[in-house]
Amino acid sequence: MNRALTGKIALVAGATRGAGRGIAVQLGAAGATVYCTGRSTRERRSEMNRPETIEETAELVTAAGGEGIAAPADHLDPDQVAALVRRVDAEQGRLDVLVNDIWGGDGLFEFGKPLWEQSLEDGLRMLRLSIHTHAITSHHALPLLIREPGGLVVEVTDGTAEYNAKYRKEVGFFYDLAKSAVIRMALAQSVEIAPYGATALSLTPGWLRSEGMLDNYGVTEETWRDAVEKVPHFAISETPALVGRAVAAVAADPERARWNGTSQSSGGLAKEYGFTDTDGSRPDAWRYITEVVERDLPADVTGYR
Repeated sequence: MNRALTGKIALVAGATRGAGRGIAVQLGAAGATVYCTGRSTRERRSEMNRPETIEETAELVTAAGGEGIAAPADHLDPDQVAALVRRVDAEQGRLDVLVNDIWGGDGLFEFGKPLWEQSLEDGLRMLRLSIHTHAITSHHALPLLIREPGGLVVEVTDGTAEYNAKYRKEVGFFYDLAKSAVIRMALAQSVEIAPYGATALSLTPGWLRSEGMLDNYGVTEETWRDAVEKVPHFAISETPALVGRAVAAVAADPERARWNGTSQSSGGLAKEYGFTDTDGSRPDAWRYITEVVERDLPADVTGYR
């Protein structure tokens, strides 16, 4: 992208790890100034109790060529989010890209259990973490983003609108609702901000090799293929850089309004814009899941990455 986002200001809400970190770093690689927000800092961990911090993310953004700014914030607290946006306004006077990637729901759902067998407390907490946070952040950030035309809102979710149109029984009621609601939130914002020359879309990574996923399989990014022996379909997985490059590509596209209101995937946008994952491949996870996994076919990523 040849530093196409130099001078642009981005706020990545939920940039501590995973997709959020990948997006922040790739926006930085394209030259942007990126406010990296979250609850996990070097002084204090969030309830996720993981070692990654927003300071580390900000340092990675700067190392990639942008300017990373660590901005601690609990996005369930409207006052903290309002203060965060005031800070961006005071320091930059504008906001060009808003990425809502707040999640924090790992460990709050159980695979394969019906609604009445799941913890109501955990389920409602998941919805607050994944839906209320996005609404609070957009409520406060959109007035700054629409101040000048050309703004971009990216709602990060799991699954495309087409895939999530059916109930995802394997992940259960609360998770399915959380991820489907985010797609609808992107659609709603696309209608409301379009008159101001801004664009909103939802975006899903594929099978993400996040820090937590790698830990779950007992591998690192360097050894991730070792997990394919036990979980063959993991061969379609991708790094957080792929979804990050998707956001950066859309943000740098002068015709980004063509995506307004749509549901996109990292693999689909990789084909559209021609970028690749860090290994030079273009994993198309959602097509693979539909055509291979759901048909109970043997793992074979030929033609899918």
